[in-house]
Amino acid sequence: MSRQKLFSVTIKDCIVQHYRGSGTGGQKKNKTESAARVIHEESGAVGECEEYREQSRNKQNAFRKMTETEKFKNWMKIEIARCTGELDRIERELDVEMKKVKVEIKDENGRWIDE
Repeated sequence: MSRQKLFSVTIKDCIVQHYRGSGTGGQKKNKTESAARVIHEESGAVGECEEYREQSRNKQNAFRKMTETEKFKNWMKIEIARCTGELDRIERELDVEMKKVKVEIKDENGRWIDE
């Protein structure tokens, strides 16, 4: 079975912010912006790292942490479904099922709520 690439996410698809780390570490840590935050705008996923002295290492680890978040994983599932056409099938099935459902909007006294 051969694999095909559906899409890719790189650091270029993200917003990278550098900031001064917090906590112990002395004067060096307080003066340099070596900590990194990586934000994937499409999914809203955020990864942060300030474990290392090197900005590049922190950026790599922040990117890795961002890809491990639940937000990113959920976005990725939807993106895979979109690329494979599965999302269209799911939306068609949902439309069919929603036509079978009767929705009533009432308050606690059983009266209809006007919107």
